[in-house]
Amino acid sequence: MASVADSPDRDLALDREDAWLQSFHSGQRICLEQCYRDHLHAVDRVVATVVTSGADRETLVHEIFFRLLNEESLRQKFRGGSFSAWLRVVARNQAIDFARRRQLEVRIPDDGTAPSDPTAGPRLEQRIDVRLTLERFCAQVLPAKWRRVFTARFVEQLDQPAAARSLGMRRTTLAYQEYRIRKLLRRFILRGESK
Repeated sequence: MASVADSPDRDLALDREDAWLQSFHSGQRICLEQCYRDHLHAVDRVVATVVTSGADRETLVHEIFFRLLNEESLRQKFRGGSFSAWLRVVARNQAIDFARRRQLEVRIPDDGTAPSDPTAGPRLEQRIDVRLTLERFCAQVLPAKWRRVFTARFVEQLDQPAAARSLGMRRTTLAYQEYRIRKLLRRFILRGESK
């Protein structure tokens, strides 16, 4: 008498699972489209437990599926078992990474004190002095490899995601360089005040 494990139905199910896995690993459009349809809401729910901002959450969810479409190495990491569980772990890890990168961002408060007229507020001489100090900082202290980050973040006042995109670098790299620039600038200014 044949056991349940040897039944033709089980063999057929295993064959289907193997065929699906091959389709997924090779990135077949129909397979990945079905993954998106079947798992979009589950991924969204997982991401929402970590990232609460609506726009960031939506972008992150679609970034996860974009990675599935474009990164064969990511698809190859799934070797079988519960695809839904694996995808939820991928989504949660990516959401956590995103949240950590956001925490590295330095927020510059917009308290409305910056006047729109360049001659208003503090005297024009003070503004000129600040500009000359920054130029001296760039020429004497700031490494050339960090000047683009300095310009994007401090001169052009781009937020970290926009600055990273415009410079073609990872946001974590930009955040690290920005952190180092701030330390150098703080030291430079404090050293100047002590003279």
